[in-house]
Formats: sequence, C-alpha cells, structure tokens
Amino acid sequence: MAKKKNGWGKKHRAVVVAGVRTPFVKAFGKFLKLDTIQLSDIAVKSLLEKTEVPHEEIDSIVWGGVIIPALAPNIAREIALDLRLPPSVEGMTCTRACASGLQAVTLAAAAIERGEADVVIAGGSDSTSNAPLNLPQKAVHALAPLAFGKAATPGDYLGVLSQMMPITDILPKMPKIAERTTGEVMGESAERMAKRNEISREAQDRFAERSHHRAAEAIASGRFDDEVVPVEGPEGWVHADNIVRGDTSAEKLSKLRPVFAKDGTVTAGNASPLTDGAAAVLLMSEDKARALGYKPLAAFRSWSYVGVDPADQLLIGPALAMPKALDRAGMELEDMSLVDMHEAFAAQVLSVTKALASKGFAEVRLGKSRAVGEIDDEIFNVHGGSLSIGHPFGATGARMVTTMANELSRTGKETALLGICAAGGLGAAAVLEAVG
Repeated sequence: MAKKKNGWGKKHRAVVVAGVRTPFVKAFGKFLKLDTIQLSDIAVKSLLEKTEVPHEEIDSIVWGGVIIPALAPNIAREIALDLRLPPSVEGMTCTRACASGLQAVTLAAAAIERGEADVVIAGGSDSTSNAPLNLPQKAVHALAPLAFGKAATPGDYLGVLSQMMPITDILPKMPKIAERTTGEVMGESAERMAKRNEISREAQDRFAERSHHRAAEAIASGRFDDEVVPVEGPEGWVHADNIVRGDTSAEKLSKLRPVFAKDGTVTAGNASPLTDGAAAVLLMSEDKARALGYKPLAAFRSWSYVGVDPADQLLIGPALAMPKALDRAGMELEDMSLVDMHEAFAAQVLSVTKALASKGFAEVRLGKSRAVGEIDDEIFNVHGGSLSIGHPFGATGARMVTTMANELSRTGKETALLGICAAGGLGAAAVLEAVG
C-alpha cells in the first residue's frame, strides 16, 4: 500500500465516505465499446468530482476484477495514470471471483485500520462484452513461431499452416464460465442446489419477481440517484440500470425454459444476467474524513471470507461467511437492520436463507447449537439485487457497500449485513454500521 502517515500499530477506524457506480447494463449492449478500464475510469472520475477530495490526499487505489485485461492487468494503477492523479497514488488489483469488489474495499479498510493509508479509493469493474476470445492450445502452439518472429522461410510458414488443419480446430472459442476442478458451470451448480435444498421453480420465479419489483421501486423513488452516475456510451447517454423489469411477474417468468438442465428449474429469468459496469468507493480514516470536512456514511464492523468444497454446494459460501462476520462483530442476525445478499441465482439465495434458518446446518457446518435465524423479508434485499440490477463480476461487492452505506445514512438505521457467493467455492460477508 501507500506510504504510512499515522504509523504502525495504532488502530484507525475506516469509514465509507461516498460511493458511485455506473449504470449496470446488459452485456453486448450500450457499453459494448467500453472496456473494464474505461468503465473504471468513469466511475472513479465521477467519485472524484462528487467528493472533490484533494488529489494529493489520495494514497492508493485498490481494484477488483474477474475478466482482467491481459496487457494491463493492474487496473488500479491504470486508473491512477489515466486520470492523471499524482504519481504517488499507487495501485493494486485483486481478484476473488464475484467477491472481488468487496475484497478490494476490505483490503482498503484494512490498510487504513493498520495506519498504512488515510485515503483510499476501492472498487471493481468488469466488461463481459470485452472478455477475450480464447484460442485453442493447438492454435497457440502453431502460431507461436509467427508471434515471436521465428518463422523465417516459406517452409516455416507452410509448416505453421499444416499444423492449423482442420481450420475448425483452431477457431476462437467463447470462454466458458466453469469450475476448473469440476467442469461444472455455475448454473449447473445452482440446479444441484435447487434439488438438494428443495427449492421449487415457483419459489425461484417469485423471488426473481420480487427482485425486479424492488429494484424498479428503488429507481422510481430516486434511492439510486446518489450512487448511479450517467455514462456517455457509443449510442448516447445511459442514465440508469437497463436490466430491471418492473412489469415482470412470476407468471411471465414461469414461461421461460430451463437453461442448464432439460428438466431443471434455473432459467434466464431467475439467474443474474451477464453485465457490464463499475463501482467505486471512497474510504478514509475517520479522523482524516472529519478533518477534511466529510460526514462518513458508514464504517466496517467486521468482514469474513470462507471456502467450501466446489463439488458439494459451490454457492453456499454466504451461509458460512455471514455467521462468521456476525461472530467477529459480536452480533446476532436479529441485531441487523438490513441484510443484502448477492443474487447470483434465486436458487442460491433461497438455499442460503434456508441454511441460515436450519438448526441442523448450524450444528453440522457452524458448530452452533441453534440456527443463525430467519431473515425478515422487510429488511432483506430492500432494493432488489443482482437478478434485476445485474452483476458485473468485479463491481457487485462495491455496489452493495455503496447501496447499504447510503441506506444506513438515509434511513438512520444502525447495521447492515452483506453476503456474497463466488466461484471456486468461496463466500464473503461484511457488517457495516452507521457512523454518528
């Protein structure tokens, strides 16, 4: 991280000062020609303009992403350079699958707490639209002599061509979002979770309907106005998330065909869509924030990251991470004013909530004598979630922090519990608290 200002060993409280995000839009649409770095630049530039934080006060940028550009993998540093921030603003890019945005924010908070930095910009982005096409290994090996200038004679070139036949074997292939260890795509994992946990198709569609309706209400009420910044794309300005469908219904969703299994229950309607977008959060030590005249929105009480067996229930991680974060905060589920969970799939969310309410799960997986508890519908994903808003992999965690911090500040509520599932059998969680 950046140069220390307050010294090692002294505990500093890290606070969320502000957060912004681009609209989240369906992949291969309005942000088609904006790559993940460009989206990141837009989000951070908007954050700087909104907060007017003096650039010389910024210590570092920590950024999360999943689809990392091969030629510029340290997105954080590229942001600093693109926006002409002081050369001293260093950058680090991290990846923890769908929890990358939260990972970036908690890394920033940890650096502030340790006294390594006073002011950090953290967030994440992804552009599924600009995911690189992969060449089969056969094509890579055949073309390597050309790429490295080792083919010098006509015979060398003919040798390369001979290795590339038939041509169908070397055509670029779209990346498959599958577990390396199991070969299973996430939708297949969600299908298995639905069957194992007895989550019906009807329940999944009702939850998806709920997500869209709540997100639509949030947009209509202006609750996202403080965080969503307009973006000028190739087709003009984009002012709001464009995946939300306020007029959808469980009846409409029930007519969609399963995607991952012939007799399955997971559809395009009850799964999060491929999405492009970015989110940025400004964090400071509380002392620095107040010295600069900012009113903090929230602070981190705790966070946690866990791993589970990908071959078991790939996406069950939040059911372990959320209780762990609560334990670290010295709190119970009933102490939470808000609960916000990443909606990768309706089947995943409903499986996690069922596990949290299960005494058997608590005894076997958590070593607890009683269930974590049932989440009150009135406080759960109050503004919808990834099913409706969308899910740019690296940005979602930062979006959730921004939305919940704003909601705590706006409503005067005290606490918020966040939960995220992620590829690789990972789970993440955090507890936010209001700052007086």
